Amino acid sequence: MGFVYRTSITFCCKKLRIRFPYSVRAERKQWFRFSQRLMNVAGADSESRKNNGEINTVAVSNIRNFSIIAHVDHGKSTLADRLLEIAGVIDPVEGQTQVLDMLQVEKERGITVKAQTVSLSYKYKDHEYLLNLIDTPGHVDFSNEVSRSLAACQGVILLVDANQGVQAQTVANFYLAFCRELTIIPVMNKVDLKNANPDAVTEQLKTLFGINEKDVLRVSAKFGTGVKELIHAVIERVPPPKVDRKAPFRALIYDSWYDRYRGTIILMYIRDGSLKIGDEIQSVHTKKVYTVKSLGLLRPQEEQVPVLAAGQVGFTTCNMRSTKEAHIGDTFHLKDMTVEPIEGFKPAQPMVFAGVYPMDQSQHVALRGAIEKLVLNDPAVSVSVDSSPALGQGWRLGFLGLLHLEVFSQRLEQEYGAQAVLTAPSVTYKAKIIGEKNIKHYGGEEILFSNPSHFPPTSIIAELQEPTVMGTIITPDTFIGSVISLCMERRGIQKTATNIDNNRVMMQFILPLNEIIVDFHDELKSVSSGYASFDYEDHGYVPSQLVKLTIMLNGVAVDELSTIVHISKAVSCGRKMCEKLKEIIPRQMIQIAIQACVGGKIVARETLKPYRKDVTAKLYGGDVTRRMKLLRRQAEGKKKMKMVANIGLPRETFIDVLKR
Repeated sequence: MGFVYRTSITFCCKKLRIRFPYSVRAERKQWFRFSQRLMNVAGADSESRKNNGEINTVAVSNIRNFSIIAHVDHGKSTLADRLLEIAGVIDPVEGQTQVLDMLQVEKERGITVKAQTVSLSYKYKDHEYLLNLIDTPGHVDFSNEVSRSLAACQGVILLVDANQGVQAQTVANFYLAFCRELTIIPVMNKVDLKNANPDAVTEQLKTLFGINEKDVLRVSAKFGTGVKELIHAVIERVPPPKVDRKAPFRALIYDSWYDRYRGTIILMYIRDGSLKIGDEIQSVHTKKVYTVKSLGLLRPQEEQVPVLAAGQVGFTTCNMRSTKEAHIGDTFHLKDMTVEPIEGFKPAQPMVFAGVYPMDQSQHVALRGAIEKLVLNDPAVSVSVDSSPALGQGWRLGFLGLLHLEVFSQRLEQEYGAQAVLTAPSVTYKAKIIGEKNIKHYGGEEILFSNPSHFPPTSIIAELQEPTVMGTIITPDTFIGSVISLCMERRGIQKTATNIDNNRVMMQFILPLNEIIVDFHDELKSVSSGYASFDYEDHGYVPSQLVKLTIMLNGVAVDELSTIVHISKAVSCGRKMCEKLKEIIPRQMIQIAIQACVGGKIVARETLKPYRKDVTAKLYGGDVTRRMKLLRRQAEGKKKMKMVANIGLPRETFIDVLKR
């Protein structure tokens, strides 16, 4: 006998309280109609506002577009939470934290890796204002997110920790906003901390940036102290966007992501005119035409609107069939109209490269689709097809830094379930070629390569160049000696040293990029007890004595294990590689000589002993010549085996050696 359980559920919203009985077995259709009605009524406020035109007819003079920029862990996400609470977007009682950090990797690592946009409505002096806020990352590896966000802003909140003071990324972000001539509102956070020293930090801002002490706002994002005054300062200081709603439609694409049901979703800043559902828009870059299917604002959940007007930041879906068609920095306009492209931003230049291969070649198609969709949301990553005799078909991906690489691989696994093998990171080198025949073969006098297997022969190289960066380090003066020693070990050249105050120094070094991409930041934190901060920017290529460190197994070169190093590091790197291979390579029936060589010179060697079979175990006495005869036969057999044997390395061995 079957039982039909009946229950009742109470749904609460601002204007509706319904108690509705339903049968688990027989009332699915009725429940569906009820849920639809509930969603419609729960969104009655927003719908009525849209119908009344409150959202889309906000005057340009009442729109403020601004970003929050700061160093890592200075409280950007916490301040964004308080702004959302004051604007009524989230309930402070529920205790939500880091609302705009939506990615799982952000919640696990406690850092922001993706700039997030939210549109807030705020009433000030009897006027309704639309505040478009962008919460940006603070790590140097994601400075591209900051640069793209500033293209849609007229002002920024420069957030500084009242305890830690001005950090390296604070300086970099300030000049990003300063060069764009944006309004900068200096804000000092965490003034409630016991060790906070707001007066000293104010002096640092004055010394480095020439900021007036009266312009610095003091807030506590944790407790909400001074946050309302900050909103008022944004409204009063940040100018409205310079747009023309009567001009033909133009919009700047500054972000995009992929939805499995709706396809490519584009986030755009409307510079001129307006856009409504059903309009046909065209890309300046690809010349392709699309029909607008939906429009909306991020609050931070998606809120559908019928029209987006100039000055607003919103998203659209337009049945874009390929993720490659969404070019960040592209300009969209109405079909069959000629407009001037909007000046966007400088595209990101990848600095660190790594090979990405599927764990098994049967997963190649799935991994390719996952990479394409993730690159749509992270346009700073460059992708080119690559192959390896050991790992099969794969890709060579370019990143802005090592943390960027780690976050990308983590997002691949968490968001798309893609298992990938990442090889050791490397940088892009330049080689000048001599000889007309060689120049024709390589397609030019200068070639770029990041894969050691593409290292040109030494005989045709006129000059090798490696990329360098200008590194900015801010540290307490107690650790100056340790920091300078670390930079000198990494072949750094000191350029400047500036006293920020009585206790802190800002130093600049020119450093080779391949010396800092792996463990430099960790070493810097170690020698400075965690107080030093580091930021870098591209400084071009310089001539360098680079060599290809080749790994040989019993005299046979294995290109997959080769690396490019500076000549001064060849011996130490060769020894480390040989020692690592000795532990990883499985033992064979023959002895294996593991050698690292530069050119024709061996710089390091390790020997992997073979398995030994005791051929004399069956002897139980007799003449010693019998014993010697068996050992001699065994030695001759192993000698022949060594001459004709191919050392078979399993795929797992290459993975263990090449991965980070």
